[in-house]
This record gives sequence, C-alpha cells and structure tokens, in this order.
Amino acid sequence: MGLYLNPNADAFQMGLNTEIYVDKSLILSELNKLVDSQGNFVCMSRPRRFGKSMVGNMISAYYSKGCDTREEFSKMKLGQVPDYDKYLNKINVIKLDLNGWYQRAIQMNRIESLLTDIHETLTNEFRSAFPNLTFNKGVTLDQCILNVYANIGEKFVIIIDEYDVLVREQVPQSLFNNYLSFLNGLFKDTTLRPAIALAYITGIIPIVRDKVQSKLNEFTEYTMIRPRQFAGMIGFTEEDVKDLCEKYDMDYDECLRWYDGYKMSDTIRVCNPLSVVSSILDREFDSYWSTTGSFEVLRDYILMDFEGIRQDVIKMISGGSVPVNVLKFQNTLESVNSKDNVFTYLIHLGYLAYNRADKTCYIPNEEVRIEWVNSIEDSADYKKVMAVVNASKKLLDATVDGNEEAVAKALDAAHTEVTNPLTYNDEHCFQSAICLAYFFANTRYTLVKELPTGKGYADLVLIPYLPNIPAMVIELKHNKSADSALRQIKEKNYCQALNQYKGDLLFVGISYDEKTKEHQCKIERLVNE
Repeated sequence: MGLYLNPNADAFQMGLNTEIYVDKSLILSELNKLVDSQGNFVCMSRPRRFGKSMVGNMISAYYSKGCDTREEFSKMKLGQVPDYDKYLNKINVIKLDLNGWYQRAIQMNRIESLLTDIHETLTNEFRSAFPNLTFNKGVTLDQCILNVYANIGEKFVIIIDEYDVLVREQVPQSLFNNYLSFLNGLFKDTTLRPAIALAYITGIIPIVRDKVQSKLNEFTEYTMIRPRQFAGMIGFTEEDVKDLCEKYDMDYDECLRWYDGYKMSDTIRVCNPLSVVSSILDREFDSYWSTTGSFEVLRDYILMDFEGIRQDVIKMISGGSVPVNVLKFQNTLESVNSKDNVFTYLIHLGYLAYNRADKTCYIPNEEVRIEWVNSIEDSADYKKVMAVVNASKKLLDATVDGNEEAVAKALDAAHTEVTNPLTYNDEHCFQSAICLAYFFANTRYTLVKELPTGKGYADLVLIPYLPNIPAMVIELKHNKSADSALRQIKEKNYCQALNQYKGDLLFVGISYDEKTKEHQCKIERLVNE
C-alpha cells in the first residue's frame, strides 16, 4: 500500500463520513463492464465541483488492492448489483491528482521537475510493493507497469484526476513536452495496453484536439455535451435532489429553480452538487457559484467582439436559448475564436447547458444567471441592458398595481435598448426583450414561455412560488391592439394552466407598433374569493 500505488480508502471514507453524501456507486457497475475491453479508456470531463474527485476516490477504493472495502460497498447501491464484487480490491491501482502535483511543484519551485518527480516517487512505491522485482534507477512509470505485467501478469487501473491542468495552465513548453511523453508512454504503447485493465481520467475540458489528442485517442470521451451512459452518475440528479429536500425539509421546486438545468439526456438533468449541499447546510437558497470559479472568467469571454454574441447573451439572460455549433471547438483556449467556440467552452465550464436535441445552449438556472448578470454589470457594452435589469422591479410592481401607462413606457425602453435595430420587429426578439424587462420577476415567479394551455399557447405565464402575489398570463401582439391580446387570453382560455392556483390572476395584453416603436398595455385582474 502506498500513497499513489494501491492507496488506502481514507479519502473515500472521508466522503462517506460527510453529513450529506449521495451514493453514486452505480458508476462502478458501468465501469466494470469496460474492464479489459476495447472501451476501457475513459475520459470524464465536467465543470469544477461536480463531484469528479469524489467519484475518483470511490473508484480507487473499489479496485485498489491496498484496502478492504467490501463492507462499505455491500451497503451501497452497487451492492444490489449481481457480481458487484467481481473486481473489488483485486486490481493494482495508480491514482494521481495532477493538480495536486502541479501545485506542490509551484510551491517547491520544481515545475520543470514535475514529471521526473512523479516517475521517481512511483518507482519507489513499486519497489516497496513488488520487492522481488528489479526497478532500475531512472525508469519511468510506464516501464514499471510493464515490468510487473511481464513478470507476474498483474494488471493496473490508472486514475488521473485533472489530467488537463497542464493544458489549461501556462506552463513552460519543456514541461508540456515532457507531459506529452508521459501520456504517450502510458496510453500509446501497444505492448503496455494489455497491462491496463482500466484507465479513468478526469478534467474540466475534453481532450485537446490539437495538442494531446494523438496521445489520448484511445479514450472514449464522456462530456457535458455527450455524457452517454454516465449522464446521471456525476452530479446530482433531480431524484437525488428530491430525496435530499425531503430529508432536510427544503423546498424541492425552489431547489431545482436555483441549481437544476443541465440537460444530460432526454430524461436526465443534473444539479451542481456543491451548490445543493451548501444550500441545504445553510438552510437557504443562494448563489454559491463564486466558489467554483471567478466571474471574471465568464466576463472575459462574453465581452469578446464576435458577431451576434451580445444579442445572444441578452436572449439567454432573458431565459431563452440560442443555436450553437459545438463541433468546431478544439478544446483549447487558443481556439476560442468565434461565438460558437465561446459558448461551447462555457458549456464545458458549466456556465451554459446544452440541449443536444435541438443543438442550443442556455443558462441552466437562477444561480448561474446571477453570475452572468454580475459579469456584465460594469461593462459599458451592456450598460443599457443593465439599466433594463435594474428597472425590472419597478416594472413588475407597476404590472401588479395595474399601472398600464408605466408598463408601456418601461417596455418602450426595454425593447429599444436591448434589441438590434435590424431585428427590432422580430417577434422572438420582442419576447426576449419582454422577458429581460421582467428580469426581477425571477425572484418571485417561474417564467414559462409558450405554455400549452386552453386552445393554444400562452406567450408568457408567470407562476408564483411566493404567497400573496398574483399569477400572470401575458400575451404579446405585433401591430395589433393590447385589447385584442386580452381577448385572446380569454377566448382561448389561457388561464387554464393556472386552474390549481388559488390567488388572483392578472391578464396582461401587450402590443407594439413597428412604425412608432411604441407599446400599449392593458391589464385586467381576476380576483379569486
């Protein structure tokens, strides 16, 4: 047993000992299917604080010969799977946290010696673990593995956490070249391949195509864009969150509004585990995104001067989604040279979510949306947008108070200031402008666009999640009267979707004239006794 070769289960046990622990052990059932197969090289990329390291610790504790974890896994979900213990504590494990090595190298001023230090440290552990074998001075990790496999036939599971740290950081070229040699030795040598039962590497971004892909092209990638069978196995699923909310008496719907929204498949969406756990421990819903990364990272990219990026940012902040081509991104910072690449990178960082079905991206939840607003707050490019956002509370209050004139004037400003003159008369842009104008409503309502109800689709429905405030049905009209919008709400029975709501209802008809660029508003209140 060593620190890196056949480590013990202490890190895994620390996870189990935390107050809030969600059992993700079924990922091992899927990994066991890949052991000793052509698909046994796995690259799992997820944003920060999505639980990658905890899963890595669990994988190590399951396979490692350096511990006995039968009792722990027998009580977990994995223990209910037939042959769950097929590989339990039966394979040599090499586990490296590359970011940990990198940070220590910086502290010790040994950056250039990073890979040499890894090789030497692991070689010493090999000498202790296999005393009957000879490991000459200066041998590399891949040579140690091959030595064991050739002489006694034992195989290895290789786990590398944050494999991409030397790609993301500005490291000396000589170190980066050594890293490529390190990857090449481990994963490209066809003689060594049979000695690796499973390779599991994690990172924030997928495999970099123009730098390290040739060294890692044997890996199958499981990303935020294409998670495949691992869709719900890293991050908290809605079912996980529901169980936690019931256990700790938290509002499930509100928790989803704050932290849900990463659409991993047609049936699975996940939440950021750190945010959910933090909100439960704090007993309040708030933004914890600042602990996962600085908003300056986001700001740097959305302020880039690429065609159409500003309008798309406005649309997403307003609750909309925009098309994105995720296929062109080379997974490097150098390749962030277009709007599509910016948005694809932000998907991998967790600032955006991806809908594979219609190939669009969107801001996943309230927590991340707050981060987007923070990132543009002091930008001159978004000064008018922020003016609309800051005025949105007054607009909401005016709507609730039935002040039709104030609502119309506020919408005049919102529509003009946040819409490109060339697309001013586009109805989708108009809807986005309206949603942005009602930005503050997100603190009190769930906003649903194009809600199927009655005899058609309501343009915008605001469903309260706070007591004693009215629900709203908003209908938009182009070059028609606001009165006609109100009539449509009633004639097509758009309020049907709110039948279960016991409070007052507001019917809001909004029209705009493309020639005068002016809005009209009519508001009716239905009082429920």
